[in-house]
Amino acid sequence: MSKISEKARNIVKDYENVTIGIFGSHSAKETGIAAKAWGFKTAAVVQKGRDRLYTKYNPHLYDTVIELDSFRDLLNKEIQDRLIELNSILIPNRSFAVYVGYDGIENEFKVPIYGNRFMLRAEERSYEKGQYYLMKKAGIRVPEEFSSPDEIDRLVVVKVQQAMNPIERAFFYASSPEDYYEQAEKLLKEGVINEEGLKKARIEEYVLGARFNANFHCYALKDVLGDFDFVGFSDRRQVNLQGFLNLPAKDQLKIDVAVKNEEIGHYGITMRESKQDLAYDSAEKFVRVCEKEYPPGMIGMFGLQGAIAYSPEEKLEYVVFDVSPRVPGDPAIGPTSPEMRNLSIKHGVSIEDPLDLTMMEIKKAVEQKRLGEIVT
Repeated sequence: MSKISEKARNIVKDYENVTIGIFGSHSAKETGIAAKAWGFKTAAVVQKGRDRLYTKYNPHLYDTVIELDSFRDLLNKEIQDRLIELNSILIPNRSFAVYVGYDGIENEFKVPIYGNRFMLRAEERSYEKGQYYLMKKAGIRVPEEFSSPDEIDRLVVVKVQQAMNPIERAFFYASSPEDYYEQAEKLLKEGVINEEGLKKARIEEYVLGARFNANFHCYALKDVLGDFDFVGFSDRRQVNLQGFLNLPAKDQLKIDVAVKNEEIGHYGITMRESKQDLAYDSAEKFVRVCEKEYPPGMIGMFGLQGAIAYSPEEKLEYVVFDVSPRVPGDPAIGPTSPEMRNLSIKHGVSIEDPLDLTMMEIKKAVEQKRLGEIVT
């Protein structure tokens, strides 16, 4: 066990009344709603200038608000001590990982985190033990990758980090090496991407299929709550891609603007029941490989972003593009997913949102004095 995890588990032993720590971005409203619905006190960490959604419009969701000049200040000793004094268990999200940074989270942040803090880094596509490494080890079908633009022989999607936004990427599509270099040069000139991001870009085949983000919740207290639960499918709405897709093809060709796949929202979808086991199988493979590569494995919510497409043998398969090893930040899942009723029946309590499962496990761990098993 790492030193930081050992510290967190020792700290949580002294907790009597747990406060849910919330990072004021990404999924802070979802987390606050679920925490309050389950009777927990909440503590939100917000950044000046980015706090109005929480402090002005939804203050009822947060019992304590800690305001920072910069999210990075969360690593300051006095801020951490304040969260620990409140008996906080922090729910990690993508913004937490990006703005605080993996090194700080893994080595300096002693506040107990629900789940496995070391898996947050695995979301990085360029990390040697990142998500593609895990999916390959697990035997999950992923799009074919091209190591060089000169190898492009079909339609590909190029996933590049946006130059000015650490969270979002600027995808572009190419069908040949010439097409790739022409588009890359244009995006570089416009400042949408930079040379460093382009060097780290992933070039992969474009999978022609129906997109499904399959969302799950994995438990630490498996003897009580089971292995993992499926919580529902969803898909993304993106700027400015959505605007292009709203136009007829002939009018799309008239617009000479770079397409940005910046996530702006979600919507819920369903999958034909006879094919749902494809997503379950992929999730189970992912859970098992995480136990081996990142003990204690996956704890909490995670998402597999992919598509149902035809294989070369003309069989339908689930091809996974990306993994989100944390709260997906999709408030559409709960209201639109038929799985909420299924999970209410399974667990014998009302489940209205996937984060209810997080709160359910924390509450169960409190009751059984097993908080050390669900945090790192």
